[in-house]
Amino acid sequence: MRLRNWIAVVVGVVLLAAAGGIGFWVNHSALQAADDVHKADSRALAVNNATLVGQLQMLSAGELGTFLGDNALNLSPGSTTDRAALVAFAAKSSTFSYGALLMTADGKMLTSSRASGLPAADNAGWTPLFAMLESGQRAGFSSIMVVDGVYLEAVGVPVRMAGRPASVLIGLNNVATTALQQYTVTLSSAVHLTAVADSTGTIAATSQEKLLGTQIDPAVRHAVAAGDQEFVEYSTVAGTEMIAIVVRGLPGGWSYARIQTKKSFDGAVHTKSQTLNMTLGAMLLIGVLAMGVLGYRTQIQRRRADERFQALFQHAPDLVSVLDADGKIEYSSPSAAAVLGFAEGQLVGSSVFDIVHSDHRDYMREQFGVLLSRRDAVLRLQCRVRSGNGEYRWFEFTASNQMHNPSLHGVVINARDISENRAFQERLAHEAQHDALTGLPNRRRMQDALGASLREQPVAVLFVDLDGFKPVNDAHGHEAGDELLRQVAERLSACIRERDVLARVGGDEFVILMPGVMAPADTAAMSERIRYALGQPFLIGGNQVRIGASVGEHLAAGATDPDEALRAADHAMYSVKRSRQGYPQPRAGRHRAAD
Repeated sequence: MRLRNWIAVVVGVVLLAAAGGIGFWVNHSALQAADDVHKADSRALAVNNATLVGQLQMLSAGELGTFLGDNALNLSPGSTTDRAALVAFAAKSSTFSYGALLMTADGKMLTSSRASGLPAADNAGWTPLFAMLESGQRAGFSSIMVVDGVYLEAVGVPVRMAGRPASVLIGLNNVATTALQQYTVTLSSAVHLTAVADSTGTIAATSQEKLLGTQIDPAVRHAVAAGDQEFVEYSTVAGTEMIAIVVRGLPGGWSYARIQTKKSFDGAVHTKSQTLNMTLGAMLLIGVLAMGVLGYRTQIQRRRADERFQALFQHAPDLVSVLDADGKIEYSSPSAAAVLGFAEGQLVGSSVFDIVHSDHRDYMREQFGVLLSRRDAVLRLQCRVRSGNGEYRWFEFTASNQMHNPSLHGVVINARDISENRAFQERLAHEAQHDALTGLPNRRRMQDALGASLREQPVAVLFVDLDGFKPVNDAHGHEAGDELLRQVAERLSACIRERDVLARVGGDEFVILMPGVMAPADTAAMSERIRYALGQPFLIGGNQVRIGASVGEHLAAGATDPDEALRAADHAMYSVKRSRQGYPQPRAGRHRAAD
């Protein structure tokens, strides 16, 4: 009898060991899969952020192109008229307020808005900029250059005469005050460092301002130069294991990097795996002891297993839930209190669709039905979810159909809060298509809307140019001019229809698109409203000022080329100006550059 008991114990131990081995193997496989998903998500986020960085760089070049389109330059050494234009441009620009200059194609100075504080002509930072322009690219970007302790980036565009590059217009920005740097600082975290570095490895934007202008870690710089890695793992001098996600190929040879410790990158996934391994080992030991003595009753084992399960998710940063076939919450991890602000157990028994935003509810129900229709299906979705205080936040969900799993018999949901990342991406996307001063769509956004409308219907295009704006700007200063433009934008917004598009396309130029309009009477009525609205006095800094407006009208039939429609409205506007005494003729060869 005793031998048979020992045989039973040995058999039980062997079975437990086998089960434990399988558990360790499954846990290891799950950890690898989670690592792959985490790396893919991190890579996609880095690529998306790097793309937005590149768009911001090209937008700055677009501002220089707009300046060229609005100004005729002499391009002679020391030209006073060119210098005056550059001084006015730098004073108005939010990007190149540090200064602007004209140089020859071989790097010799023609004129500048600044008398001092310019990078030397032999500064190595100029090399990438001129190399890009020589290769025929429409814009060039320098490496970071230091002048009197100020870190500068130069952006250059070719100035063409007779269709050939004649010189280079260059804008200088203080990288410490750029929009990219400001946004990067708002995303500062104790967990990771975000950095944008130039071709030499100098940091041009960073979530830690004290690192601005320093060299990025040599291991990351080597990976950028080698161009063969996206995930770079290395150790610091102190022995800390680090990992960097590197995205190359930005304009000017710049690169994007997100750097953090390996431990923080692996995060809760590895912590859970280690905890689970320890738990499995403890279960094996407990099982052996239980078989060697008397064993524990089934109810006690289940209760302790539940307690261990709760402990695994008590402090997890993600939210874990189990839903039944109707979408009701059968289990919600204790982290719901920290992540969503609901008390532990408060969500159990309620429908998950009750806390989903109404805009996403129907879509989520549809996807839930798709998930239930396929065994072992896994879906990844994003939607807004109501927190305990009534605020809606963006979450990313991984939903797994485990209805066939007898231990779960439900749909397992893993969710994490991505509100900050969504807000950052949406803000950058908005800035890329809107005018910073008035908040109106910019030229690029307007051209996209015009092209889309003309593919389906005719569009009336009204080109509005302010009369008398420059005297106001000269008499009261640029701040008053900016305030006047904002008030003009408000009055124009009040004139248009709900489906119309109003955009600011230049210094004091606006465009209105009226989809579906082909009657001259409609455009004439709109022009009259605009002239009346802008003809009323404006209160600027305690002073009443008056301006006017010249409105060019063009009725573009469907399928018309958008650029042709815009040029026609522009020419119509200048015809209006020519019909008024005292307004100059437009300069020959005048052109506009896209925002």
